[in-house]
Amino acid sequence: MQIRGKAPKTGIAYRRTGIVLVVAAAAAFSPAMVGNAYAFKLFGINFFGKDEPAADQVPDPVRYDVTLTTDAVDPDLKEALENSSRLVSDKAQPVSGDLGVVVKARDDRDRLIAALYEKARYGGVVTITVDGKNIDNLPPNPTFDRAKPIAVAVNVAAGPIFRVGEVQFGGDAANRNPADYDLAPGAQAGSLVVIKAGDKLVEEMKEEGRPLAKLTKREVIADHRTDTVDVVLSVESGPIAPIGTVGVTGSKSVRPDFIQSYSRLDKGDRYSPEALKKAGDRLRALGVFSSVTIHEAEGLAGDGSLPMTIEVSEGKQRYFGVGAQYSTIDGFGVNGYWGHRNLFGGAEGLRIEGAVGRLGEASGVSDLDYSAGITFTKPGIFVPEATLTASILAKTENPDAYNAKLVTASLGIAYELNDRDTITGSGEVSWEKDDDAFGNNTYLTFALPFQFDRDARDNKFDPTEGYRAMAKVTPSCESYSGTFFSAFEGSISGYYGLGAEDRIVLAGKVAAGFLVGADDLENIPATRRFFAGGGGSVRGYGYQEISPYNAANEETGGASYMTASFETRVKITDTIGIVPFIDVGTVSADVAPDFSDFRAGAGIGIRYATPFGPLRLDFAVPLNKYEGGTNYGIYAGIGQSF
Repeated sequence: MQIRGKAPKTGIAYRRTGIVLVVAAAAAFSPAMVGNAYAFKLFGINFFGKDEPAADQVPDPVRYDVTLTTDAVDPDLKEALENSSRLVSDKAQPVSGDLGVVVKARDDRDRLIAALYEKARYGGVVTITVDGKNIDNLPPNPTFDRAKPIAVAVNVAAGPIFRVGEVQFGGDAANRNPADYDLAPGAQAGSLVVIKAGDKLVEEMKEEGRPLAKLTKREVIADHRTDTVDVVLSVESGPIAPIGTVGVTGSKSVRPDFIQSYSRLDKGDRYSPEALKKAGDRLRALGVFSSVTIHEAEGLAGDGSLPMTIEVSEGKQRYFGVGAQYSTIDGFGVNGYWGHRNLFGGAEGLRIEGAVGRLGEASGVSDLDYSAGITFTKPGIFVPEATLTASILAKTENPDAYNAKLVTASLGIAYELNDRDTITGSGEVSWEKDDDAFGNNTYLTFALPFQFDRDARDNKFDPTEGYRAMAKVTPSCESYSGTFFSAFEGSISGYYGLGAEDRIVLAGKVAAGFLVGADDLENIPATRRFFAGGGGSVRGYGYQEISPYNAANEETGGASYMTASFETRVKITDTIGIVPFIDVGTVSADVAPDFSDFRAGAGIGIRYATPFGPLRLDFAVPLNKYEGGTNYGIYAGIGQSF
């Protein structure tokens, strides 16, 4: 951007009173202890200790003391200046040689001026002195007294706020309204506003299918007599052109034809930047590639189309992980998994996993919790939008309500209708043996689950706006008793951010379900009846504690349920947040929920932001607990609760 002036002048649930510790290591993420011996990093996060270069790692180390002063009264501007200053942020780290101090100071001046421009302060002045001398007056190879840290003083005179004056759009943008690009006369003329306006003009023309659109002129003229900025933006749109030949480079074991097909960038399709972004995101989500870049040709091919190349870099294809957990209620648990991300060259995935729980708490080997499973996925089966999943899982479950041993095999296909909507259909067969309120029973169940998902959230790990909805129907047949039944379930969650930076997010979720054909719950496997309570539904209660009870005060599970949750997610800092919440729910033995027996839990949680989603720790108490039931619950996990 050219600037000129007319006058000189940048989840895990814990039940009852149990407390759980979780330790895990995964070779796929390469956790490491790096830097000095007292720093520990996991998944790139420095959990304790310092992680900075030691002085003996910097040649000719020189230390300095820095002070930054400004006449600005705007707290946002003060914060922007402090965040832009590398002298301030790196003050604990030495620089290399006396000249290193001066180089860093000159770089800081450019950064601070850029920060002023971003805040529409085009008349600001940044003055930096090193050892009492202005950096513009220092010799090419300065020397300083190193008996103590070198004194560096940074002073910023902010100057007035500049407003938008005259705006001219030229070329193929001549008929557009500057006010639609935040350039209305009188608006603050921050440099980023001007840059975004030019980028938006080009982006809109590219979305029209014009891949060669470009900004031909961007000029900002600051008038210091009137504290206004005149802006000139000119755009050349270029011709409409479809996607041309799509090549693939960098692939080794993943087939190029699969990469091109799965990207869904096909010759002759309409060009749009959004299509290219989605193609890159789609390929990265496979987990096979460490990087994906889509390069556009600089010019059109002879047929008027735009050739492009997908450049990939393959990551590690095999991965494994191990973990452990401890609860004062359930004892120790260990788990592990191994996987392959590209079995046959088409990003086919294979994952084998197993776990053992209740070590030290179970009365014998037969009372331990076990699980073992294998899952195979084939993306792009038949068509790029379809993914096949086949799995077999054997496990034992021992919540308070029942003891179950089961083996389940399933085969299904998920199909992406569009960017938001996915339908999944599958077939499954499950053998289950239960010991519960209905005695000892064995079941063989055939089911055909069908599910519709719509995901309109702005972020899957930590949403601030949008919603997510799910509807599922599962026709089933329990063959031993000849019972035909169907489960109908649905849920919707919504998110609404408050403030310019969404420092507060209101989040809510409602879920409900009912069984049709379940006149006698004894004929329904325990794992297919409805329960509530725990980290996934009503916090403050034990896992699956909310249930109808028989005359012997035993949990039977229900034929219907309804739960609701509301959270206020408040960011205290960029990485730390607190979340007060309330959950309610009911489970009934009848098809219609019994709203006279709603259970409610309330509590507060802590969130710690990480690159792979927030770490979650919630504490909750039941507001109307069962007699002899849970006193409180502690829940931990990765990602928001919903």
